[in-house]
Amino acid sequence: MSDNQNSLVVFENFKIRRFYDEKTETWYFSVTDIVAALTDQTNLLTARKYWNKLAERLKNEGNESVTKCHRLKMLAQDGKLRKTDVANVETILRLVQSVPSKKAEPIKLWLAKVGYERIQEMSDPEKALIRSREYWQKMGRSEKWIQQRMMGQEIRNKLTDYWKSNEVKGQDEYAILTNIIHEEWSGLSVKEHKGLKKLKTQNLRDHMSDAELVFTALAELSTRQIAETMETKGLEENKIPAKKGGKIAKDARIALEQKTGKGIVTGQNFLVPSKSKKIK
Repeated sequence: MSDNQNSLVVFENFKIRRFYDEKTETWYFSVTDIVAALTDQTNLLTARKYWNKLAERLKNEGNESVTKCHRLKMLAQDGKLRKTDVANVETILRLVQSVPSKKAEPIKLWLAKVGYERIQEMSDPEKALIRSREYWQKMGRSEKWIQQRMMGQEIRNKLTDYWKSNEVKGQDEYAILTNIIHEEWSGLSVKEHKGLKKLKTQNLRDHMSDAELVFTALAELSTRQIAETMETKGLEENKIPAKKGGKIAKDARIALEQKTGKGIVTGQNFLVPSKSKKIK
């Protein structure tokens, strides 16, 4: 699920926000969420106040754990992205020792498990595919949709592998090229397409129709093959095959729409009805 590095995991009844940093191959967990779980506090505002006081005390004691916490934007309870104190597994484990709680040992074991998932997937990619398939099945996706989604992800991975090997630098430049491809084939930027589907932090591809997945895959497959033929390197050179690859899918989209009289790009999503109503 590399397109959406932000995710939630659950410890008992507490939802813990986390973020995977691809560059450093590190999981970061919300400190406030961990503190809430340790103190059995369902009110995150109270948990945040507890953490602020704890952080101040630890800082005065010269504890280096606090200085190793970072701030990243994560989805807050109000549905907005807000800066949140986060820390890696090692730092969280040290902080756990500073909170008097009977849950200290269980949460340490839990952290070891969820923090290790990504390492397992990297050494055995099949585990990531199985986990993704199980996730989509639980969300009620059809087998046909799942096959399209997995095929598209494989094509996407081969494209980003090409970029990585040919001087395209990091997620920011990947995002620029992805947006060029997407806007060219669909007529919408990634952000606009998400807006059409009333999505916020959700993964756009997880809410695409079968047809949208197919045309996205065609655009990215075409982009990679053109890039390989042109032997493009770096961001600027790769913008050319990105636009050409997107146009191939665009021409195919227009041809199909003319034959069927139906648009390919759609505002339909897989959000549950109650959540759809909350999104303005």
